[in-house]
Amino acid sequence: MDRPHFVALLLIPALCILLPHFHGGMAIAAGTQDGSEQWGYIQVRPGAHMFWWYYKSPYRTNDPNKPWPIILWLQGGPGSSGVGIGNFQEIGPLDTFLKHRNSTWLKKADLLFVDNPVGTGYSFVEDKELLVRTDEEAGRDLTTLLIKLFNKNKTLQRSPLYIVAESYGGKYAVTLGLSALKAIKDRKLKLILGGIALGDTWISPEDFVVSWGPLLRDVSRINNSGFKKSESLVEKIKQQIANGELKEATKSWNDLEQVIMESSNSVDFYNFLLDSSENNVSMTTAALSSRKMMIKRYSRNLDSLRVSVGSDGDLDTLMNGVIKKKLKIIPKNVTWGGQADLVFEYFENDFMNPRINEVDELLKAGVNVTVYSGQLDLICSNKGTEAWVEKLKWDGLQTFLSMDRTPLYCGDDKITKGFTKSYKNLYFYWILKAGHFVPTDQPCVALDMVGSITRSPGTTK
Repeated sequence: MDRPHFVALLLIPALCILLPHFHGGMAIAAGTQDGSEQWGYIQVRPGAHMFWWYYKSPYRTNDPNKPWPIILWLQGGPGSSGVGIGNFQEIGPLDTFLKHRNSTWLKKADLLFVDNPVGTGYSFVEDKELLVRTDEEAGRDLTTLLIKLFNKNKTLQRSPLYIVAESYGGKYAVTLGLSALKAIKDRKLKLILGGIALGDTWISPEDFVVSWGPLLRDVSRINNSGFKKSESLVEKIKQQIANGELKEATKSWNDLEQVIMESSNSVDFYNFLLDSSENNVSMTTAALSSRKMMIKRYSRNLDSLRVSVGSDGDLDTLMNGVIKKKLKIIPKNVTWGGQADLVFEYFENDFMNPRINEVDELLKAGVNVTVYSGQLDLICSNKGTEAWVEKLKWDGLQTFLSMDRTPLYCGDDKITKGFTKSYKNLYFYWILKAGHFVPTDQPCVALDMVGSITRSPGTTK
């Protein structure tokens, strides 16, 4: 597809966006000649443009008895890009050096990456007041995107869609799940919802912050003095959440992260066995309070896990360089991640809001819900995840909690990779030797897991 014609230079508060033509709410979409990739913009609301990128799996089958699944990947932040991080650093066909990834989830499903909410990654808004402020608003925008992608595509409609989320993306996933169910019931959305998977997700902020101090003390990362300082802030956060002072709780959460960093000598929030990948000298109070710095730390932690080194592996350089040139339809003055700081700022009132009730509603509606957790994660720790799961009101919970776990292996390797158990439509995976980024830390067992979640007929070869 040829590059779209740019027609207007809009001067708006804090933003300057050069817009392509949009037709029926969707930009001129593009793709590869063989049809294996498609991408484009969807205008989910006037002035709010969401970018999507769809990969058709080379392993896709057309057996009606074994429907081929589609995975919608939702990243966290708020403000982190699924098109960038999830795609090139975790599960897509290529890594940030544009080399083939042997563990790509395309072996089990088609992949749909979306830069959500608007303002994230390549997605953008023409006026900053069009940014969303709540998880529900993000879910509604995503439902609009699914309606415009799926309703006119019978091939997509025949494939069950699995919403797989990481980190803060879990809160979008559950609000999207409920919004999509309603749209399907109202016959506004033609889609088969296969299930929802919550990977190290920020479903209950209170349960996670409560877990940080005890966990770090147990592994000798902080001493009693640091523990007491963190516990004092945790009590403050709990009271603020109870009082509905969610913006204040977000600020206290940021203060707690700073106390943890200082008292632990910069523990890595995404793997508590490591030091933070940030330069300790530059980790000033101002930097810690910056939302964009938090998002960069989220991405750079993945950067530090790669064996290869070299400037050509930088994600920002990749997305604003060769990938932007390949896609062609990105407005010239839209910078990948350029509005991410604003995205986080607009979520300050909802960031510490729990979404346990939404998980309960999905389970009650019969939706398959999978929870998976990396053993070494701190920010969305196992302790915190187990705590919020135990708060579910779902009628199968007590039976689920009483069940034993089954060990997980991978291939011919009989070393324990994790554990799992399930009851009715709730599934739980504990992934050993993995931090926040399970697909990166344990790619083999993660691929097996997603094949099981999606009931995929795909191969691991």
